[in-house]
Amino acid sequence: MPRARRPHHHVYVVELDDRVWNSARFRQANPGWQLGRPFVYVGMTGLDPDLRFDKHKAGIQANRFVMLHGLRLLPALYERYNPMTYKDAQAMEVELGIRLRALGYGVWQG
Repeated sequence: MPRARRPHHHVYVVELDDRVWNSARFRQANPGWQLGRPFVYVGMTGLDPDLRFDKHKAGIQANRFVMLHGLRLLPALYERYNPMTYKDAQAMEVELGIRLRALGYGVWQG
């Protein structure tokens, strides 16, 4: 019988530069964005979030908005949830994006 793997997936949040608002696609996805709130990317990964962020910035399996506009990780928004199973990380990525949008953030999801 195979042994269950330790939960090792993570959700993460990347702060995006204000210039991301120049993208029509980003604006259309965020009609409820509130002035003064950050722009963020919410993702999930089986890697350490720091390593995943570095890969985005290097253009490796990168989200375009993170590659071009990613500033830094915002661990205060996600650390308490990690690590988790793949299934839980998938659900938390969606839930966290919804929660941040409800708070007025501009959100793009992976």
